[in-house]
Amino acid sequence: MTRQYRAYLVGENGVFRAAEAFEAPSDISALAYAQQFARRGDVEVWQLGRKIGSLRGPRPHEA
Repeated sequence: MTRQYRAYLVGENGVFRAAEAFEAPSDISALAYAQQFARRGDVEVWQLGRKIGSLRGPRPHEA
């Protein structure tokens, strides 16, 4: 059985910039799937109204 999830790309100001809906059999597999979106920035993964976790995107090198 799969569940519906959403991966939200979070902008620098904390506002969601984009969302991707997908299905996964578990929370762990949903986080693994959403990892691909973290290449573009921070991501929050949700299953309905339940936050599953946050994934940190790449950070620019600090001078």
